[in-house]
Amino acid sequence: MSFRRADFTASLVVFLIALPLCVGVAVASGVPAELGLITGIVGGLVAGALPGSSLHVSGPAAGLTVLVYEAVQRYGVGALGVLVLTAGLVQVGMGVLGLGRWFRAISVAVVQGMLAGIGLVLITGQVYVMADTEAPAGGVPKIAGLPGLVTGLAAPGGGPGAPALTALAVGVGTVLVLVCWPRWRTAARVVPAPLAAVALAATTTALLDLPVRRVEVHGLLDAVQPPDVASFARLAEVGVVGTVLAFALIASAESLFSAAAVDRLHDGPRTDYDKELIAQGAGNAVCGVLGALPMTAVIVRSAANVRAGARTKASRVLHGVWLLLFVAAVPAALGVIPVAALAGILVHAGWKLIPGAKSLVTLWRGHRGEAVVLGVTAGAIVVTDLFEGVLAGLLLAVAKTAWDTSHVHIETEDLGAEHGLWVRVRGNATFLRLPKLLDALEALPHERPVRLDLGGLRHVDHACAAALEGWAERRRAARRAAGVASEDDEEEGGWVPSARVG
Repeated sequence: MSFRRADFTASLVVFLIALPLCVGVAVASGVPAELGLITGIVGGLVAGALPGSSLHVSGPAAGLTVLVYEAVQRYGVGALGVLVLTAGLVQVGMGVLGLGRWFRAISVAVVQGMLAGIGLVLITGQVYVMADTEAPAGGVPKIAGLPGLVTGLAAPGGGPGAPALTALAVGVGTVLVLVCWPRWRTAARVVPAPLAAVALAATTTALLDLPVRRVEVHGLLDAVQPPDVASFARLAEVGVVGTVLAFALIASAESLFSAAAVDRLHDGPRTDYDKELIAQGAGNAVCGVLGALPMTAVIVRSAANVRAGARTKASRVLHGVWLLLFVAAVPAALGVIPVAALAGILVHAGWKLIPGAKSLVTLWRGHRGEAVVLGVTAGAIVVTDLFEGVLAGLLLAVAKTAWDTSHVHIETEDLGAEHGLWVRVRGNATFLRLPKLLDALEALPHERPVRLDLGGLRHVDHACAAALEGWAERRRAARRAAGVASEDDEEEGGWVPSARVG
């Protein structure tokens, strides 16, 4: 009974946190607010009921906001269902094939860079929304447009800047409540910070009748947009396939990394990564059928679930029930929420995605290459888009790993005038270390015979093998031209683990 009571209490806490976040993510993604709530409901009732992680809470996540917004702008809201449905099926397939655990092999620097890039794009985009202003398309234009936004807000007189300043004040006030509310521990234990911030913003806006934009409310069933046949035909487009893969891979990575973080917060059963991937895929497939937003397991809601004392999956299922009952019973309550307040919540969420200055300095001092991967990934996301930025980060991480593992050590021993030089090469000879290897070999004096010992190499790729053959031939030719070639020069046709090449 105590477990049931704890799960019941935790479900209410998670519901109060999830409600404003579901609405905020939907609005930031450029879709009706109800679609975010549908995803939250499915995350509780479908993904929450399936095995995988008992305390992980799923729903629409700020981490996918940028990607969803780009997809909606490019393909339209009507295509969202087929994108999410197909991505969900891809996730289920990966889980069935046992690929869930392989997501743990993704470089942590790439994941941190992905989150940092998302946070930067989210902040720069939502600052415009906080001021009830249309944001430019693309990460770079958003950043470039910030000085103009500040200039417009600072313009004297009533003008168009006055309503924008009012909305910005509401948004900034929301951020301040989010930062300060947790410090009031007594109140924070009763009312979560996101709900308190939105409630205060809505109350203030209503009492003062402030001229700010509010959330547009439609019926829950009216918002449902199942994919049609024409939408499925778009799966033949390369861009659509790329977006589906981006949805599937990024949602899976975020969910499974969140699962690993949540596992460190409790002593209960550990996450089965493959089953969790299937659960996330099944939830996304249902979201796709309903035309809703994609879901991931979200660390903020999951951590709150654990801290509230949840013991079983009942808490996350119940939180979906509370979302459904709220939308069915009092949908008009959403219409009093200022859009600027939701933007403030997402600005705060975006800021929390960016690593702190202290952790960045520590990373730079201890693992400079990892810091570069993080920075490049984040920067690439801002300059291009989420999929291309993550791809750039992954490629850089692979290149860094290849560079780190391809160490070549060259030792030279003088055996005297008769026997010449003994050159030992140790390590991994790959094309990345080829310039270093050739520089060392070509610097050897031509008048001395050389015995090249490659027995200490653990790996030699094709590029190095071909380069060593070429170096040996050039050296023999140079010694013949200088008239110092020996019988061993003519007998040896190439390099071997221990070769006398003259």
